[in-house]
Amino acid sequence: MTGSHKDKSITRRRALAVTGGTVAAGGLAAAGYQAAFADETTGTDAQATASASSSGGTCVLMSSVTEGPYYLDGALVRKDITEGKSGVPLTLRITVQDTTDSCNPVSGAAVEIWHCDAWGYYSGYTTANPGGSAPAESEDGSTANDRTYLRGYQIANANGVVKFETIFPGWYTPRTCHIHVKVHTGGEKEDGTYEGGTVNYTGQLFFDDDVAAEIFALEPYSQHTGSYTELADDMVYDGGGAASGLLTLKPVHKKDPSKGYKGLITLGIDPDASNDGAGSGAGGTPPSGAPSDAPTGTPPSGAPSDSASPSASASSSFPSASSASSASSASASS
Repeated sequence: MTGSHKDKSITRRRALAVTGGTVAAGGLAAAGYQAAFADETTGTDAQATASASSSGGTCVLMSSVTEGPYYLDGALVRKDITEGKSGVPLTLRITVQDTTDSCNPVSGAAVEIWHCDAWGYYSGYTTANPGGSAPAESEDGSTANDRTYLRGYQIANANGVVKFETIFPGWYTPRTCHIHVKVHTGGEKEDGTYEGGTVNYTGQLFFDDDVAAEIFALEPYSQHTGSYTELADDMVYDGGGAASGLLTLKPVHKKDPSKGYKGLITLGIDPDASNDGAGSGAGGTPPSGAPSDAPTGTPPSGAPSDSASPSASASSSFPSASSASSASSASASS
């Protein structure tokens, strides 16, 4: 099994930040939760939140990992990235903090996310086999643009907070359920996307196994059958909890998971660092079925053809992780 691949670089200010003291993860998460899920935050509230989350003048520096093989330039700046893709609703709130400056919010940071649909397909790579047995991506009946769905940017407000409306991601062999994320600074919004600047952080966000199992028993997720990799067997997640990208999840309705979830995380970054995640870690090429001329650059304005290929039959059913773990050693796609 391939482990996670952390960014080993460290700046002088980062060294001071991460060795100057210790922050209880629970306290940081609680403070971040209050900031991220408040619809409106006053200046006083924001100041109190920053103070609460910077106990001892330090905060958690997130571990950078690979961007994986499914990244595309030119994602759109927008709050709702679903484009009609069906799935359990997920409201994702991300707070960006500066680990080198007493956990102050990084106002103006551009947070970019991308993830697969309910059957394990990524926009731009709709013929890539997700493993197991799933309908072809073109059978989902949505009007989504096959180059842009479930990808997008949001610009952090004065409290360092962004909010996305999306769906709970599905899964694909050999990975656990996850969302990719990059944090950019120094660029600007242009022609509906984000241009220039520096990628300061590249990471992945993860979901509790029990919640994932509950979601994948629902439609349309249940149409994708096969072996699912749990957190302990994933090649990227290293078991570090929130500091390694594990989301705090809150159900919209406790007795009905189909109503959706709210997901929270605080990303502690070094705004002076550069880490685009390209060509590192458990990346590699997309799994079988992906086009050899995988798209790069800015997605076109028009939707491409709906061609997609059904995946092969599975040898086991969700949520067994043993076969997925074996598969990951042979195909390290993220």
